[in-house]
Amino acid sequence: MALLIGNTQARYGWIAILLHWLIALLFIAQIALGLAMVRMTSQRSAFELIQLHKSIGFLLLGLVVLRLAWRLANVTPRLPAGTGLLERRAAPIAHFTLYALQLVLPLTGWALVSASVLEIPSMPFDLFVMPNLPVPVSDASEAWWGTTHAYLAYAAVGLVAVHVLAALRHHFWLGDSVLVRMISPSRRCDDDKPE
Repeated sequence: MALLIGNTQARYGWIAILLHWLIALLFIAQIALGLAMVRMTSQRSAFELIQLHKSIGFLLLGLVVLRLAWRLANVTPRLPAGTGLLERRAAPIAHFTLYALQLVLPLTGWALVSASVLEIPSMPFDLFVMPNLPVPVSDASEAWWGTTHAYLAYAAVGLVAVHVLAALRHHFWLGDSVLVRMISPSRRCDDDKPE
């Protein structure tokens, strides 16, 4: 089988697969960093984790924009023939919500650091200074963006958990190719034949 870069009606190509898993790994790292940095007793360690969290957040924002552009430019593989009506309607809503959260989470984090009265510059991976967003700088504004960012993160964790459970259900219970086709486009899928 030739190297499949773009998506087909039956499967995802390598670009979509790599972006999916890279974003997933970075998201898990962000959650771990977010939980660790607010529990640090050492201010120096907390500061370093916060800077890493911000850097990964900016990287995630760029990757999600790239992934959305790729998705809009490519066909989306169809759901397996046996997928029920409720799931056919829920899947696009869940995917849209996941994409929205993947965009809004880094943006609210960026707004949070932009609103901070400490005015510590954001330097993604120490490469350049990221300009602040035009939001009011105050303790109240920082608190609002911080709370919003935290609640959206918890919502994203919940939705990702549902997404993972749905993929596992497809693989182990329904026995279809929904999970397999997001692992490798070269694996044989039963959905390769037209409906």
